[in-house]
Amino acid sequence: MQSLTFTPGHAFLSSDSPAVPWTVVFEDEGVAGYFYACDRSQQSHDQSIVDAMLIYNVAALAASDAELARPTSERIASVEWSRDGLKAVLYLDGFAQGLFDFGARCGYCRMDFPNFLGAQGDIWNRSSHAWSDGALQQFEAALYA
Repeated sequence: MQSLTFTPGHAFLSSDSPAVPWTVVFEDEGVAGYFYACDRSQQSHDQSIVDAMLIYNVAALAASDAELARPTSERIASVEWSRDGLKAVLYLDGFAQGLFDFGARCGYCRMDFPNFLGAQGDIWNRSSHAWSDGALQQFEAALYA
């Protein structure tokens, strides 16, 4: 598991799968935190991103911290890969927020955003990112099997 302690608004965590060519990236450049599924075999950075999911809005996190009188805004992001290297979960403060399944070519996130109309020839499902407790349970059960 790879981890990063960060303050919302400034974060970058990249994690390569043991199964080439997959990589996931958690990034927060100030407004929002996103989780990206990437294919390292592509020539350019833009071509390497196969899917992206919104994880949080920085302003909403700050409002939540203030409402809960949270003493610090520091967070912990971590990425865990499945044993076969085809699934990756992003945890924030120990809670799963996003899951990419490279085998099924789909992603799940609690925000279910963004969603796109499918285009002919698409091999990755981007029409829904709806959260799946079942997918997370299968992922976590396989870790300890």
